[in-house]
Amino acid sequence: MPKSYSDQEKEYIVRRLKEEAAKCLAQYGVRRTTVDELVKRVNIPKGTFYLFYKSKELLLFEVIQDLHEAINNELATALSQMADQPITAEVLTELVFEFFKKTEEMPILKLMDSGEVELLVRKLPPEVVAAHYQDDTDTIEQMFSMFPMKKKVDVKVVSAAFHAVYFATLHKDEIGAEHYDEALKLMIYGILKQII
Repeated sequence: MPKSYSDQEKEYIVRRLKEEAAKCLAQYGVRRTTVDELVKRVNIPKGTFYLFYKSKELLLFEVIQDLHEAINNELATALSQMADQPITAEVLTELVFEFFKKTEEMPILKLMDSGEVELLVRKLPPEVVAAHYQDDTDTIEQMFSMFPMKKKVDVKVVSAAFHAVYFATLHKDEIGAEHYDEALKLMIYGILKQII
């Protein structure tokens, strides 16, 4: 019979699992992070892990989601501080580019390549992935509602375009480090120029 945990204990276990999952993800990636390693680090029985998460992938995804949300909040704050001044595609390109570069340097995301992302997404329930994409679309819509946009802009298409830019960051080596930053700026600018 599973042990009953107080709300305080539950919060503590979830927080510790996320902390250790973030460390393991940064150190080992998706493939080599194991439930056994996580429960050992948090000092809980393996069965307890499954009371909180159905799979390690759901925990790892939640850690990435938390990081993603923090980045989005930071970007939204930066955008709201610009809302009362004239905004051009060039100005927004620089801001968005800096956030992509900041994301790229985060230890967890630095380690992840397209294979790691594909593995993680493949093992997640489809509704979790769909909810993530919808959340991204809602976030982009909210951010761009601060600025005058061209009419008939499909926010889902804009969200998909920014997803494509993110996936391009996972292929930095194939793109070529010499031209990578300028190529990234060009893609961001191309999207923003069409909607602002």
